[in-house]
Amino acid sequence: MISQILAVVIFLAMFALIISEKLERHYITLGCGALMLILVFGFCMKSMDAVINTLSIHSLFQPGFWYTGNAASEGSTGINWETILFIAGMMIMVEGLGKAGFFRWLCLQLAGMVHYRPVPIFLTFMIMSAFLSMFIDSITVILFLSAVTVELCHLLHCNPVPMILSEIFCANLGGSATMCGDPPNIIIGTSLGLTFGDFLSNTGVMAGVSLIVTVVYFYLCFHKELAASGKTATSAEHYPDPAEAITDRKEFLSSTAVFAIAVILLVTHAITGLTVSSIGVLIAVLTLLIQHRHAKELLRKVDYKTLLFFIGLFVVVSGLEQTGVLKIIASFISKASGSNTMLMAAIILWISAVASAFIDNIPFAATMLPVIKSLSAVQGADLSMLAWTLSMGTDIGGSATPIGASANVVGISVSSREGHPIGWGAYCKYSAPATILVVAISMICIYIRYF
Repeated sequence: MISQILAVVIFLAMFALIISEKLERHYITLGCGALMLILVFGFCMKSMDAVINTLSIHSLFQPGFWYTGNAASEGSTGINWETILFIAGMMIMVEGLGKAGFFRWLCLQLAGMVHYRPVPIFLTFMIMSAFLSMFIDSITVILFLSAVTVELCHLLHCNPVPMILSEIFCANLGGSATMCGDPPNIIIGTSLGLTFGDFLSNTGVMAGVSLIVTVVYFYLCFHKELAASGKTATSAEHYPDPAEAITDRKEFLSSTAVFAIAVILLVTHAITGLTVSSIGVLIAVLTLLIQHRHAKELLRKVDYKTLLFFIGLFVVVSGLEQTGVLKIIASFISKASGSNTMLMAAIILWISAVASAFIDNIPFAATMLPVIKSLSAVQGADLSMLAWTLSMGTDIGGSATPIGASANVVGISVSSREGHPIGWGAYCKYSAPATILVVAISMICIYIRYF
């Protein structure tokens, strides 16, 4: 009991410090992570196993960490090194693409296609973000799009923050549409034997309806600011030729090929059995080999602060998991719903959304799986319906806060690094209402289709 209370106190303290923005985020999560290891696992639980499971170093040496074959995916416990290695590898690839001039070239091409108008770019990038995230991990999509957006907005003399906020939200929304679009979907799909088509015809429909509303919502939020900035943009003839962005044609083509390989591997990793950690390391190695002249520079540009932030965050969340706090939440849902399946679906959807806004949705989804299985067996509820409810809640709920999903953290980090910081207030002002709106739409869709 004491360990549970202390774990919650540490988590809430971490959350409050992050919101205050008095210290850098990685210092906060690493410090709170250390407190979790020492106070909760050491003094309260006196469990070395909890420490070992949380640090999860042993997972790096297991074959399943690099290649799963036909084995089912399992929710991670403790530090998710697959996520850390994958993000690091994608960061190196993105820096390599930027060094080769890929982003600048793409920026100029897109600017010409839409006649250098910020509003059409804003709308196009939202839809592109959602579509790409259906097949590619949303982290990769945001790494790519946020870098392009910042470069393009610098050329157009407009603020990239509205575009990045909308892209982050649409990436999370698009990821909810398919089995490979978001980690909780992979966990749910493999554990329950659901297919890519099953997700597309269920969560995909909800995501499609929500995307239309989301595009309209963000347009209404930002169209005046974007239209005003567009009036000050330089005329098209003053922009450089896209070809001028390519400083080394060989590196440009090679880096583009690496990006294409990354896309193919991510789309097909469920078939090939390669894990995202394998893909991240492979892509990083290929990038460093191709751009060996700039290898040290690319490694220096990796956003290590974000990686450390994730490590600390995983440790703190593991404290909630190891002490049973997440299971208490799951048990509450089971008891509160009783035999009313409509209430059951609403509770799972909204509790999952609220919880995923503050804690990592991967262990939460894994914790909730046995709950929905039990509810289906005991109460006779449709298991697939509960799966779609859990999927939409965990996937969309993470969009509400800056730490709710990996894509949020990455997108905000890219924007801040380029001189456009996004605070908690600014983020939640626009994304939290959009999250509530999409969760409400999802609940309506579930009620119409299954009841």
